[in-house]
Parts: sequence; C-alpha cells; structure tokens
Amino acid sequence: MMKSIVCESPGVLSMRESPIPVAAPGEALIRVRRMGLCGTDMHIFRGTQPFLSYPRVMGHELSGEIVSAPEDSGLRAGDPVYVMPYMSCGRCVACRQGKTNCCSNIAVLGVHRDGGMAEYLAVPAQFVFKTDGISLDDAAMLEFLAIGAHAVGRGNVRAGQRVLVVGAGPIGMAVMLFAGLRGAVVTALDGRADRLRFCSDALGVPQTVALGEHDRAELAALSGGEFFDVVFDATGNVQAMERGLDFVAHGGAYVLVSIVLDRISFADPEFHKRETSLLGSRNATADDFRTVLAAMKAGQVPSALMNTHRTTLDGFMDVLPRWMDPAAGVIKAIVEIG
Repeated sequence: MMKSIVCESPGVLSMRESPIPVAAPGEALIRVRRMGLCGTDMHIFRGTQPFLSYPRVMGHELSGEIVSAPEDSGLRAGDPVYVMPYMSCGRCVACRQGKTNCCSNIAVLGVHRDGGMAEYLAVPAQFVFKTDGISLDDAAMLEFLAIGAHAVGRGNVRAGQRVLVVGAGPIGMAVMLFAGLRGAVVTALDGRADRLRFCSDALGVPQTVALGEHDRAELAALSGGEFFDVVFDATGNVQAMERGLDFVAHGGAYVLVSIVLDRISFADPEFHKRETSLLGSRNATADDFRTVLAAMKAGQVPSALMNTHRTTLDGFMDVLPRWMDPAAGVIKAIVEIG
C-alpha cells in the first residue's frame, strides 16, 4: 500500500491509502522522493484552476527513483530521475511540429490526471529522464524553471535587449534568470518588496521597480523612454496583463506566460502602431528541461536559495494553508516523500 494526498474539493485535502500502482506496458514505476509545490497546486486548492476536475492528486514538479522500467527505456532500478509532467499524444497537429508542450490532447500530471503527491507513480517511460548528477531537490525544481526557459525562447530574447518581467513569483523569477543568462538587461516589476529584494540579491536582477503610481515613469527612465524589447507577464492578473502592453517598445514582443479564467483586451491602435508581437507561452519541452539541467550543472541557478520551505508528505496538509499566505515568504517549497 502507499499513501497519497488528495484534493477532494476546493479547500479540502485528505490522506488516502491505496495499492501501489502496477506499471502498464511502456510505463516506468517511480518511487517519488521530492515534489515541488507550484502555484498550480495552490490554484487547485483554492478552486481557481481552469482545467481541473475533483478529486485530484496534485503534484507535477517531481523527482524520484526508478522501481521498474521497460527494458528498452535506458532506465534501471535505482536510477534517480525527474518527470516531464506533460503527457503529450505524439500525434496531433502540435506534436507533429515538435510542440508537445501545447499538445491538443495533453494530460498534465496533477491537473488532468493524478500527479505525484504520492509515494509511487506510474507514467509512460518516455517522460522520465535521468537526473544526470543533480540532486533530487534540484531535479524537483526543473519543471517551473523550464517554463521560464521556454518563455524566454518564445520571446526570442537576445543579448543586450531590454526585458521587463511583470510578476516576481517563481515563474517570473525563472524568466528573469534565463533572460539574464542570454545576456538581456532585465527589469522586474512587482508589488511585493520582499520578492523584488530576492530578485536583486539572489538572482542578480539589475533593475527592480515597485508597482505603484510612479512605476511607469520609473520604467520609462530606465529604458530611455523607449520601454522594453520584450515584456513578459507572469502575474495571472487580468488588469496587469492588459496594462503590460503599455510597456512594450515599438517593434517589441509581449509574452503571456500566465493564464486567467477571463478574456483580456488591448487598445488596438497601440497594439498596431508598435507592430507588437503577441505570444502565448505554455508549459515546456524536453529541450527546455535540458537547458535548465545544463544551467544547474554549470552553477548558474541559485536553487538552494530559491528552496525556501520544505515539509514531508505527512506534514503537508497542515502547512499548505499557511504557505499560501504571502507573509510566509515562500519562493519554492519542497515536499519530501518516502
């Protein structure tokens, strides 16, 4: 038997015991060892995740050890691994173009199907990869960082460009980190002074601006009145997403990384006169995970500083409501399992 935590309905968690899953043909059985707590998990707990039905075992930022795997997978019992949680079909129009991150039949662990807040998990072996020497803690942080790396790729960020990231949560921080690694001059905009300090001190973001009545003037001054070549929204806030277009330079790009349960709109004259490139960024690809893994191995990711909180599977239900309070100061929390 194994333990798992189930979100029965918004605000309600329970601990269940169930049989250890049996791996189907083509699947690897993983003993889950670490799970990173994500904003998606918090949205599920709040009842604001748009693609989910209850009950659901949350958890998609995962690392663990192989229990069993197909002979031809290259995986062996005991191998430390991470999981790419986007179960793509490999057949649809997006997959045929290599855009598995936006597969039309996608099933994301912890959202469309039960995830890794459990002691064991069986998934298709094609989505399981060796950690290649990084720690299990770091491996459980690959996924949210890969989302940032993917967004930076979507924006085609180049050295010397001015980049603005609106929203200094973990995803926004990942965007800042990988935009900086490409040589861009990064500015962070957020309403929380503690997050901006972290961006400056831990991530080396050269410019931070506090949300407020003078923020536009500050952003104009930092960019010589031209604003930013690429602007990323990582807020999940409709008003912020609509306002962000104002900060895109003429000829620039606006990348929406966050998602909301609503419609968003822009002033068409402003959008057209700047010839703005408007881009969505969803999930990440295997290449994005490899980009993050290489950066971790090169010592370019301050993962130990970003991992601000941790607990066990048994302790998770007690701490989650507290961790959702901004006063808790969570950047990335890790759940130790097993």
